[in-house]
Amino acid sequence: MKAGWLKRPDCGIYYEVYGSGPAIVFAHGLGGNHLSWWQQVAYFSAKYTCVTFAHRGFAPSTPVPGGKAPESYADDLAALVGELGLKEFRLVAQSMGGWTSIEYLLRDASKVKALVLASTSGTLDFRQLKGPEAAEIKQWLGNAPKVMADLEARGILTAGGERFARDQPALAMLYRQIGQLTATDFKAAVRPKILQMRVKDPALLAKLPMPVLFLGGDEDCLYPAAAGPGFAALVPKGKAVRIPKAGHSVYFEHAAEFNQIVEDFLK
Repeated sequence: MKAGWLKRPDCGIYYEVYGSGPAIVFAHGLGGNHLSWWQQVAYFSAKYTCVTFAHRGFAPSTPVPGGKAPESYADDLAALVGELGLKEFRLVAQSMGGWTSIEYLLRDASKVKALVLASTSGTLDFRQLKGPEAAEIKQWLGNAPKVMADLEARGILTAGGERFARDQPALAMLYRQIGQLTATDFKAAVRPKILQMRVKDPALLAKLPMPVLFLGGDEDCLYPAAAGPGFAALVPKGKAVRIPKAGHSVYFEHAAEFNQIVEDFLK
């Protein structure tokens, strides 16, 4: 394992590199950091070079103003790719990591050989989808706020969900502990910022030449699983997989299934 710090003009980005072979870069969500991918690194590092990092402001990377952090995510990723000398890589993004990945790819997609978007479409607005999934997304938009309010009232993380908390309490506790490594007020400032950025036309996906996998959980109250197939239809090499009885963080909740699906896709 190699650990290092990427020096940026206004902060430092912590990263780790495991294994050898073709490179996979993992971009975490709002509730995590580089540690969130422990189940993926343990699995993929036998065949791949696995790169994890903590977005700016997420421990142990340097604290920065939350409201300004997301605007630099894509630039940080580009700088990390340069720092590590990656000539090509595969990109796996969870939730907030989709903002990093989509913005990076819309600027330059030449080095990315495959993209996995887990419970995310980044800055692309799923509310603009017009296909057969639109009715389900509309229904989800009506129900999701009620589900989130209920979970929060009972002290259950919305990024995990009720099933995760009930069936895998130890794993759900670890998820919470990783999230608590980063200041709550910082994350509270990042959340509305990224939501404000989710306004771009889904048709922009037509520009992506690499295979793209949309992977989501059917019980996700933070991102509609129905959006995955809608977005996949807009990508020249798009694919979507929906996992039943899974919430927002499939990679953490059902790691074995997630890893197998991603491995088969990358092959």
